[in-house]
Amino acid sequence: MLSLYLLLLLLAVIAFLYASVGHGGASGYLAIMGIVGIAPVMMKPSALVMNLAVSAFSFIWFYKAGYFKGKLFWPFALASIPMAYWGGTISLSDVVYKKMLAVCMLPAIARMLYQFQQSTDQNKPIPIWAGLLSGGSIGLLSGMMGIGGGILLSPLMLLMRWATIKQTAAVSALFIFVNSLSGLYGQFQKGGIHLPTHLQYAVAATVVGGLIGSYYGSQKFNIPTLKYLLSIGLTIASLKMLFT
Repeated sequence: MLSLYLLLLLLAVIAFLYASVGHGGASGYLAIMGIVGIAPVMMKPSALVMNLAVSAFSFIWFYKAGYFKGKLFWPFALASIPMAYWGGTISLSDVVYKKMLAVCMLPAIARMLYQFQQSTDQNKPIPIWAGLLSGGSIGLLSGMMGIGGGILLSPLMLLMRWATIKQTAAVSALFIFVNSLSGLYGQFQKGGIHLPTHLQYAVAATVVGGLIGSYYGSQKFNIPTLKYLLSIGLTIASLKMLFT
């Protein structure tokens, strides 16, 4: 029972930190589930279900704060939604899946370690071809891996100066939600969804953490120290999956 409580606490902390920057937290949930030995066939849908809950609340907070811009969202979503569905229908071996997941966690680690500074320059418009290409690529990978894709989209948007930090968080939150829903439907169409016991408690823990994190991220501030601690934990989990 103690291990279950510890797992729920870790999931809540991950949801809090990820939601503070507009992310759903799937890569963090997958890392934790990989460490405790949950089978990948259960990891992917479970992470997507938790992603849906956290990203929805995260988007609501950032939207209410006035940071969401539809013109920043649609160039990516138009291609990502169908590609996430297709990715959800693709089966990977456990070994290949964990190796790919370890690599996909690297942007999340970098995002936690590196605090992007708000640029004083005017944002650049998103070229339609760039939005469709990057959105489709991220969507496909999201569906295959059971993540929402925010950990890949937000660094790209910030590096290309397509949006401010808060705008990126708002766009990423909705991007994660639609991709998670599409990828989950793809998995269902492929042959059903297998979920572990106690998932309802995990979802509840992530919702609580996500609600608090998205509030602080959209209204207050981020917490650097906790992000550094999380990045260390994610690095260890990534290395474990990559080399074992």
